[in-house]
Amino acid sequence: MNSELLAIIRCPETRQTLAVADAALIVWLNAQVAAGALRNTAGRQITTQFDAGLVRADGRVVYPVCNGVPVLRVDEAILLR
Repeated sequence: MNSELLAIIRCPETRQTLAVADAALIVWLNAQVAAGALRNTAGRQITTQFDAGLVRADGRVVYPVCNGVPVLRVDEAILLR
């Protein structure tokens, strides 16, 4: 993720900063996808594996990154807690 872009984008819901998700979180998310157990905040099941994600500063939400593009829509976010 481009560091200049990361410095200016924010969570669309709370305006908190975002950080690149670590590898362990991506592995866990992909395991949840494989098990059919991962849903976004809109309640839709996520069926596509993650290559990256952006975690909100409070650690409660991750936004998927698809083909290098952050999907910063509140309904596409995934609750972590």
